[in-house]
Amino acid sequence: MADITKDMTIGEALRTNPDIAPVLLEIGMHCLGCPSAQGETLEEAAMVHGISTDDLMAKIQAV
Repeated sequence: MADITKDMTIGEALRTNPDIAPVLLEIGMHCLGCPSAQGETLEEAAMVHGISTDDLMAKIQAV
């Protein structure tokens, strides 16, 4: 499976591994299918939701 990076959009990351959806929902990213998910990177989303990018990426990599 391809690696997910912080520079991927939420949509790209979900297409790479749909199993990360619960991780994103857990931190408050409830709009996984909305237009912003197609343009916002995981790093940007982490900042908006007040979580460290490193913490988010560790959770994603653990899936």
